[in-house]
Amino acid sequence: MPSQPQPFQPQPSQRSQPSGRQPSADRAPFTHWLREHATTLTTLDPDAPLDDLEPLRDLIGDAHVVGIGENSHFIHEFGLVRRRLLRFLVERCGFTVLAFEYGFSEAFALDTWVRGDGPDGDLERLTGAALPMGLQEPLRSLRLHNRTAARPVGFAGIDIPAAGGSLLPALHPVADHLREADPEALPLAETAIGIAGRFAGESGAAAAPAWARLDATEQDALTAALARLLVRFRATEPLQVARTGRYAYEVALRRLEAASQADYTIRAMAALFAGTGLPADTSSREIYMAGSVLWHLERAEPDARVVLMAHNGHLQKEPVAFDGYPTALPMGQFLHHALGDDYFALGVSCVGGRTAEMRLEEGARFGFTVDDTELEAPEPGSIEAAFAGAVPAGAIGLAGLRSAPRGGDMPDRTRIQSAYMHTQVADAFDGMLCVPSSRVADGIDI
Repeated sequence: MPSQPQPFQPQPSQRSQPSGRQPSADRAPFTHWLREHATTLTTLDPDAPLDDLEPLRDLIGDAHVVGIGENSHFIHEFGLVRRRLLRFLVERCGFTVLAFEYGFSEAFALDTWVRGDGPDGDLERLTGAALPMGLQEPLRSLRLHNRTAARPVGFAGIDIPAAGGSLLPALHPVADHLREADPEALPLAETAIGIAGRFAGESGAAAAPAWARLDATEQDALTAALARLLVRFRATEPLQVARTGRYAYEVALRRLEAASQADYTIRAMAALFAGTGLPADTSSREIYMAGSVLWHLERAEPDARVVLMAHNGHLQKEPVAFDGYPTALPMGQFLHHALGDDYFALGVSCVGGRTAEMRLEEGARFGFTVDDTELEAPEPGSIEAAFAGAVPAGAIGLAGLRSAPRGGDMPDRTRIQSAYMHTQVADAFDGMLCVPSSRVADGIDI
């Protein structure tokens, strides 16, 4: 989910334009530029021939990390786009890792499955507690690809555990590591596990209200235990490495960092719900995700290339703000700072159709429900309106934005679900793919 996670955004009826701003006039000069520079794709079918995607090769150049976004989770067409682009990047461009908006700790079991371990049916068991964000089909495609590939494609998780819903998927493996590496520190991990179990949920929307009901002494005891454990982890590195090996130590440390960042993120979300949140406070999750991408990249082969799938709000290179209020510095901003043009952010959006609006509901499994919502015509000044005016009706448009002319005619907003996020789109994204219509995916039961 984007930063801040999309269930926590105000609903459309509660949103307004930033103070003193009116919807922008149509960006006619940019639409003309886009008409000259956009290409149209022939299909969304993941199994269709890939030749129409060849212009993407020139757009991404030699980038080692290519992000593929979506303006909303749970959308049928966006799932097709991602699967087709993944296939192109793997088969035609030699990409070797799929990184996904999924827990760093939980993903190790999926990586072994993608590489051929266990029966095909294990995927449902391994991902059964996760948000249904279109992960299973790309993983099935990679497992099938790896059966005959000379160079298998791996899978990497980048997120805090359970979409910010629980510390336990990270803390339990940390405790297992400490039993061998530093048993004297195990009580700190057990204290943290005991408290974290009292508010664990399957997303941040479910966990934050439960965390807020804890006594403040328990909330602070959890944070203190994690902080002490992190300090000791780093201070005893030589001892732990001697006992378990370098890689095991580094994985355990990254898991512990995930738990600590999740603790901070849940605090931030609870404060947001209470109306006392700090600006950009959910950046804690974003910098962890960016760090995870770099962590995996540093440990891969020297020529590794990563396909990164996450919400547009995570991938963009400019701060996320709604109604003028900054909610997060996104993962893409940190990756752009670290990698420069070696990071390519491709946003994915739609001209019309329907979307999955996410409405908070504490009693729901994930802390929110999905409302199937009709989209209005694109706002003037949006990148979606520009595509509507630049490509033939019903066409799938793809354009690079690095070479787009800057100035007052540039689109200054893009869809996030049924609302708009105000940003200079060509600065936030290196490219944009826009489908003509979208709908909520089948089988979304939240």
